[in-house]
This record gives sequence, structure tokens and C-alpha cells, in this order.
Amino acid sequence: MTDIPTEANSGKPRRFFRKRAWVREFFEKHGIKPGDTIAIERVSSHRFRVTPFEAKEQRDCPTTFVFRTEPEGDGPRVIELFAGCGGMAWGFKNTGFRTVLANEWERSACDTLRANITDRVLNCAIQEIEKFPEADVVAGGPPCQGFSNLGDRVPNDPRNQLWRHYFRCVEQVNPKIFVFENVPPLLNSAEYQELLKIAQRLGYKVEGRVLNAADYGVPQTRKRAIVIGSRIGEPLFPLPTHADPLKSILLNQHLPRWRTVRDAIGHLPLIPTGEDWHIGRNPTPKSLQRYRCIPAGGNRWSLPPDLMPDCWKRKTKGGTDLFGRLWWDRPSVTIRTEFYKPEKGRYLHPVAHRPITHLEAALLQGFPENFVFCGSRISVGIQIGNAVPPPFGYAIAQHVAGMLDVGKDTCALRIG
Repeated sequence: MTDIPTEANSGKPRRFFRKRAWVREFFEKHGIKPGDTIAIERVSSHRFRVTPFEAKEQRDCPTTFVFRTEPEGDGPRVIELFAGCGGMAWGFKNTGFRTVLANEWERSACDTLRANITDRVLNCAIQEIEKFPEADVVAGGPPCQGFSNLGDRVPNDPRNQLWRHYFRCVEQVNPKIFVFENVPPLLNSAEYQELLKIAQRLGYKVEGRVLNAADYGVPQTRKRAIVIGSRIGEPLFPLPTHADPLKSILLNQHLPRWRTVRDAIGHLPLIPTGEDWHIGRNPTPKSLQRYRCIPAGGNRWSLPPDLMPDCWKRKTKGGTDLFGRLWWDRPSVTIRTEFYKPEKGRYLHPVAHRPITHLEAALLQGFPENFVFCGSRISVGIQIGNAVPPPFGYAIAQHVAGMLDVGKDTCALRIG
């Protein structure tokens, strides 16, 4: 348990954790049994996130991967673990790879995977898969909350251990290449050092680097740790396809500039249509007043005292992106899961007095406009915010295809 409130006298979990009906429903939905592990994480003062983790060895659900047919095509085979809604998988699919398995435990994300990527989806926890299919590449990004800079990083957070199941797959399948995606703090963690030892013991040469998605055509400055392991040569990294216009040098002056917010969403109606996830919220009159006070590039400090919440008045440091407005002619900041709440970051539209819509957030992540999202507003928001930006995944997939020598014209760069 990562963070659970207890009663001072008895030391037991507080009554609402023991009595509410949602506890029973959660256990029934996920098949939680004696001996299983769950994590309870504090999200805010009165909100908690409960997540199932390690399952017992014996479960009542099927644990052997079986599909009766082969995936179409003749390209190299890829397994997608912790696939989310398929941002990385989209990149591999559009490079010509065949997805032999996509694994994701969140049901709506699995529906999105099936709608856009493949029907070879297992909707279960990775712990429940005993046997993986053969593949040339294993790709995936285990949950990153345990490594993230947001909130408290808990050393024994169970989410920090899900990468071990990723490497259980790598050991079993023995792919030529693996791609591991996560937040930048991963590379400074004790788990990363252990990850290196395991990968090297399995015969892989491994390199990890922090890459900026904006350098690969995503209209967003999103930095991610990418770890590439190879047993067929040196693990190199793809050359950038775009360049920061403020950092033009001889090596990148031939590249197009970073894509901007205007490039991504400038064509959309300023008033949300309510269709294709271009959906707005119903702000209060006070929220509308606050929106109108924020200029381009402004933030919570642009609010007059009578409209500023007391908690912001007391917190005089940090949070310069909170209640911020995006710039038309710059890339977006990192799109997270609650982009529709401006109090969570710089998510106000550049000129409209509202937060960005789900469609706008998806386009700022680099999803194509015809990508089909399945699920509720909250679920789709989580899918969008947690996704690997598809153009970023495509650049990585093209580079991996070049490493596999399948006739792709791919440039590579060894950094460091």
C-alpha cells in the first residue's frame, strides 16, 4: 500500500476503506483474492486511487496466450506491453510491424486498441500472462507513477516492480530488440541499475536516453526516457526530425522547426462542436471570469486578487503553469491526464476562454484526427494523457526497423 490513512487509536485503515460498497465491487471486478497485492494511493485530501498488482500464482482466469491465426502481413513481429490506447503501437503498425500481442489491463483502452491497432489484445494484468508469443521486438512502458516527479516517489511502490514482468517477457521471448519507455527519473533510479544488470545478463547491449517528443514532430515538449536493448548490434537512437527554432545550429538548421499549437489545432472551431471529442465543459461564472483574465502565456499570477483562490495566494512559489494559457506559436506543454482542468497546468486555449478539449489534447499528442477513442470522458482523458505520442512512437519504430535491417531508410545517432 503506497499511502493509506489509518485510525489513530487502532492503526487500522479508516472506516470508509472498510465499509464502503466500492471496496467489495473493486475486489469482485478484479478478482482480488487472499494473497494478492493492491496499491492505495492518495490523489488529494479526500480522493484515492486503488490499483491491483501482484496476483497469486493460481488464478481462475486463462493465463496462456493463444490466438488461432497469425497476424496479417510479413513484417517483423512486435509485442506491445502496457500498451495503453496504442500510441507506441500506432508507430510500429504504421512502420509495417505486425502486432502479435498487445496487453493492457484497462478495458476502455483495450477497446481503443482494437478499434485502431489490432484485435490481438489481452485485457488482463501482465502478471496473468504465463506464455508470450514469438516476436522480434518487445516494446512497452510500465506504469510510471512510482518514478514520476509528480507527487511523492515511494521507493517500494508496487508500480516500480511491474518492469520485472516486462523483462520476464523479454527473457522468455528473447527478441532481437526491446524498447522500454518511461519518465526521465527512471534513469536515475535504483531500479534502472537493476534493469541494466538483468538485460545485460540476458545478452543485450543497453542504452538509455531522455528524448524530447518535439524533436520528432510532436507539437508538445514532452520528455521521455527511452531505453533500447539490442542483441544484434549497438543500441542507437533516431536522429531528430525537427528542431527548436531558438537553438538553431549547423547540424539542425536544415530541419523544419518544432510543430506548434497552431499547427496542431488552429483549424478547429473555437467553440467546441460536441462531436468527435471536441467537447467542452460547463464552467461556473467565476471560472469564466478567471479565464478572461489570463492573457496568452499568462498563468495563475495573472488573476486579480479577488479572483485568486486563497490557497494560491498563500503559495507564492512554484506552479507557474497552473491556470496557464497556451501560446499559438510554441509547442504545447506536456499533456497529462487532466488537461481539461486548467488548475492542473497550462491547458487554457490560446485565445478561447476555456480549457482545451479532448480532441485538441489528442492532436497536441500527435494522434491523427480520425483516431477512434473508446470510453467515458474521464477514461479517454487518461488514455490521451498517458499515451506515447504517435509520431514519437513512429520515429522509434522506424529506427528499430532500420536496426532490424528490413530495408528501411533510417538514420541513427549514438548519443554520448
